[in-house]
Amino acid sequence: METTSRAVAQTPAAEGGQPVPSARRTVDGYLRAPFPWYGLDEAFTGPRWLMQVGTTADGAVEHGSIGHGDEPTVRNEYAAGGDPDAKEKFAVVVTVAANPSRRTADGTGLLEATSVSSAAWLAGVGLLSFTWPGQMDHALRDDWLEQQTETAWVLADDLDGDDWSTLSLPVDGVPTAFHYRESEFGWVLAGSTSAGVHVGAYGRGMSAYGLGFTVVKDVAAYA
Repeated sequence: METTSRAVAQTPAAEGGQPVPSARRTVDGYLRAPFPWYGLDEAFTGPRWLMQVGTTADGAVEHGSIGHGDEPTVRNEYAAGGDPDAKEKFAVVVTVAANPSRRTADGTGLLEATSVSSAAWLAGVGLLSFTWPGQMDHALRDDWLEQQTETAWVLADDLDGDDWSTLSLPVDGVPTAFHYRESEFGWVLAGSTSAGVHVGAYGRGMSAYGLGFTVVKDVAAYA
């Protein structure tokens, strides 16, 4: 996918030079999407929060993430002193528009098709962005992250490989098969829905087993 992640902090100021409130800046990208957003179903009763959207070169929203639970920070997996109860507990749901290979807006090139592998890669990279190995100097994290990002892509491109298992979870109340894997950093899963989107998810400290996904009825309520 040829997309650009657009963080809240990178959004320009409003007309007249006054900064746009962060919640407003965040939700605007989600509201521009021509596809439905997914999150955890009503069985999850904890905090929910918007993260960021990803856009194509011509500015079209193609994917985005919604968080559930504790807002994660970049951290060493040993920072909690080995106490599993002290770790952040979160699950992030990634929604990816199901698009075929198509021409760019100016007609000069092609955008890659999106697939379940796209959702798996975005989820894998999302999990890595909040982690680094315990025995590594912080200055080396960029090199490590680049290597692990490439590994995440290789894994996402081989969803039928031995690194993945199958997990059945409800999507809009319908049992749906997901590709699922675990690592020392957390878990990642990816699948498709009947609503024209692919769903990926990643988390740590919160089990993937027993989760359910559903369309977000009012994404503005998360702002």
